[in-house]
Amino acid sequence: MKSKSIASRENPFFKQLIKLKNSVRQRRVAGQTLLDGPHLISAYQLALGPPRSLIMSEASWGIAEIKDLLGQIKTEKGPDVVVLSDALFRQISPVQTPTGVMALIDIPSSGIIPLQEGMENDAFYVLLEAIQDPGNLGSILRSAAAAGASDVYLSDGCADAWSPKTVRAGMGAHFLIRIHEQSDLAEVGRKFGGKVIATSSDAKKSLYGTRLSGPVAFVFGNEGMGLSERVLQATGEQIRIPMSGGTESLNVAAAAAVCFFERARQIKLAAGNT
Repeated sequence: MKSKSIASRENPFFKQLIKLKNSVRQRRVAGQTLLDGPHLISAYQLALGPPRSLIMSEASWGIAEIKDLLGQIKTEKGPDVVVLSDALFRQISPVQTPTGVMALIDIPSSGIIPLQEGMENDAFYVLLEAIQDPGNLGSILRSAAAAGASDVYLSDGCADAWSPKTVRAGMGAHFLIRIHEQSDLAEVGRKFGGKVIATSSDAKKSLYGTRLSGPVAFVFGNEGMGLSERVLQATGEQIRIPMSGGTESLNVAAAAAVCFFERARQIKLAAGNT
């Protein structure tokens, strides 16, 4: 792996990194984003291969976890290693306490994420309308991947799926599911060949009384406003999550996780697993 050092704010590559950190438009135009920390970079490497570039701080060379990471991705055609001064690295880090290593990657197209075995007959989609908090979005993606979803559709108005904050919250889920941004959710819902389910505190039917095996698409709306009427009309069923103690609602990421893993539980029961 080739390496070079950068200590000037005027360096073109450093300016590119700043733009990728801060600008949705730049990420979409370039088709690139930044990963922060050894865990995310290892997850990307395992799923999709070496990143385009590794970016390290001067102080990170002595960190054992980062040395191990360099060993994992060392290949003849491995990524260039760019060493930033500690001051410059802090400017591109999405966290207050920098990890010491980031990676520049090409945003994977949904077509290169493989469809999970058996998913053709047991489709599991997630449709998200105007989820604005990157932490919530990343958490939903993480739960969706863990529960076996194959595809996640995001409407306009959602937080950027590939912002460093969202990717960090996803903890590697981005590389295991197919993410479709700027989607027409109503159209996706109408064309889906199975149950399209929304949650509502006013619904009479309980999540736990709903059959969730077979093709299912869960739909979740904006943290404050919920689903638009157009998207709601594309759902075929509304369910509620039973709650006690006078609680009226759950955080959208928590509600999504409850629904996803109830489906996973039912699938395992139907297969005779415990």
